[in-house]
Amino acid sequence: MDFGKNASVSSENGPADGGARDAPPEQLALIRESVRRAKAPRAKPRTWRGAALAKELPVARVLVDKGVLHLDRYFDYAVPEELDADAQPGVRVRVRFGAGRHRVREGRREGGGLIDGFLVERLAESDYSGPLAALAQVVSPEPVLGEELLGLARAVADRYAGSLADVLQLAVPPRNARAEQRPSPEPLPPPPAPEAGSWERYERGAAFVASLASGGAPRAVWNALPGPGWAEELARAVAATLASGRGALVVLPDGRTVARADAALTSLLGEGRHAVLTADAGPEKRYAQWLAVRRGAVRAVVGTRAAMFAPVRDLGLVALWDDGDDSHSEPHAPQPHAREVLLLRAAQDKCAFLLGGWSCTVEAAQLVESGWARPLVAARDQVRASAPLVRTVGDGDLARDEAARAARLPTLAWQIVKDGLRDGPVLVQVPRRGYAPRMACAACRAPARCRHCSGPLAAQESGSALRCGWCGREESGWHCPECGSFRLRAQVVGARRTAEELGRAFPAVPVRTSGREHVLDTVPGAPALVVSTPGAEPVAEGGYAAALLLDGWAMLGRPDLRAGEDALRRWIAACALVRPQGAGGTVVVVAEPTLRPVQALVRWDPVGHAVRELAERAELGFPPVSRMASVSGRPEAVAGFLRAVVLPRQAEVLGPVPLPVTPAGRPRRAGAPPPGEHWERALVRVPPGSGAALAGALKTAQAARMARGGEEAVWVRIDPPDIG
Repeated sequence: MDFGKNASVSSENGPADGGARDAPPEQLALIRESVRRAKAPRAKPRTWRGAALAKELPVARVLVDKGVLHLDRYFDYAVPEELDADAQPGVRVRVRFGAGRHRVREGRREGGGLIDGFLVERLAESDYSGPLAALAQVVSPEPVLGEELLGLARAVADRYAGSLADVLQLAVPPRNARAEQRPSPEPLPPPPAPEAGSWERYERGAAFVASLASGGAPRAVWNALPGPGWAEELARAVAATLASGRGALVVLPDGRTVARADAALTSLLGEGRHAVLTADAGPEKRYAQWLAVRRGAVRAVVGTRAAMFAPVRDLGLVALWDDGDDSHSEPHAPQPHAREVLLLRAAQDKCAFLLGGWSCTVEAAQLVESGWARPLVAARDQVRASAPLVRTVGDGDLARDEAARAARLPTLAWQIVKDGLRDGPVLVQVPRRGYAPRMACAACRAPARCRHCSGPLAAQESGSALRCGWCGREESGWHCPECGSFRLRAQVVGARRTAEELGRAFPAVPVRTSGREHVLDTVPGAPALVVSTPGAEPVAEGGYAAALLLDGWAMLGRPDLRAGEDALRRWIAACALVRPQGAGGTVVVVAEPTLRPVQALVRWDPVGHAVRELAERAELGFPPVSRMASVSGRPEAVAGFLRAVVLPRQAEVLGPVPLPVTPAGRPRRAGAPPPGEHWERALVRVPPGSGAALAGALKTAQAARMARGGEEAVWVRIDPPDIG
């Protein structure tokens, strides 16, 4: 494999798509309007009050900070002579923008309040023939919005049917005057190319690093080996990119993983060669780091979700760790996912791309299957040497186990804990509470799905027929297509409180907990029980001697298309912290051993699981092979929106179906109904190649709805993660 050459694949589902190729309808309308205006006689730019204008390029094209779709365009303003020097492309400005009866398409009235915006470009003349309002203020002469960042933000807005202003709110951090006045450090010369190091454990790993160091743009999906070596391997990939004179960007799911990557980079390269962008840094420090990157003083960035837009100069590598983590999905409009943003950046900047993790998502498998990216994996003997031994406890074992019925801890698990505590700490993973149930075959555990749209079937409160969570059809004669059984079971819900039982069973051993309220980063290598929720597992010095993965059905039973994939990802993340089998590392998972995710865990084969999931989704028309959008709101608002939107010819509307009512006092999730309100949701599905057309149609309909005003809002989301 030659990592220095890129596979050229044009696919709706691959990153080469880069968003919409054809202009959305509202843009076509604006183009026609511009042509009409071009035929009309134009007057020289002037203001209502006759203020002196800049002698050259007296028109400023401004993007106002209004995140509404019907105002998602540029507005022309006149540049006063006194602001000529500072009013350069990319700076923050303040302009008068009409409100109420003063709202106009151009900034041509002095009425209205001041609003923030970005100066996009300077022009010699405007396509509007009347007088223009003048720029009110240049907030700062610091240019923060370059052409590359603007192009990326526009691509993301089109991809997610959102507004450019909303994307820029995510991409450009708030201004801090003290940080702007502080000079950035002088850029350091490129470091020497690093050795491949532990990348040699992977087939073609050394070739990947060598390609980065030589200026190549390889694209790879990396299935990392268990253990802590992933941080050093990411650091070596960044160092190789810097050695070629280019920049690198690494996005990680949380502050703990950022800290590990930061430490690995500092150890390999020393201080001053990379910036860390996280919300925990505080507004001044974070903005100072961001400015150092934009000014070119620093060429490498590691950070959490917000760092995906970091304006790295001469970008040579974008890397993402653990793309299945929920933290990579932005909760604010238009809710982009870090993976999709980095795919757009790789296509836009023609740079290298690295998607890594201990597990493998279906989207990652699709990148490899399409040929857009190449796999970076270790040989099977290397995987077996690095992974712990995994043993299972199924329903049958629990039914025969008297100790499990009495103490809620299987005998095998109790013995593994006892043996592990002789040599070090033992990890106990307990799922979070609150997972909602779905139905499955009582015989083979296959999820119960609708015959019409393949959506998940759920029991109704009345106890009558099953109802599909997608299209809303009732199903009274269900039978399992896998084994033919007519019996159903509700999959296990919630998590068992095990810390108290374990403490009583092993009274001489300290018990530590790590979860939402208090997350531990590391624990000593001394014997202890560490009870953790998924994603909060601390790293143990020398690795855990053993691990228990309890209540597997709690994760596998979620009403989510990704339930199996996500359960496997969380299990593997915990198992990767356990010592290798050769050093005595053992894992017990309490879940039915015949299930596909459990089998993949026992074999340590997340890639094979993802490939099979991808094939199944392709057959059923599920994402990511297809593209989906959700439309939610009050029933009458959703119905009105669906009547108004002009969908692509091959679009399929599923539903609407009622959404669960949010209880009073519970925090409202993005896109969820307000407490006590009854909302409905419809899903719109399109085949490959129609994703851009779907986003454009939804954006046009939403913009028209907002422009009319007085109508109830609907919530539109592209590629919702919780489609069931």
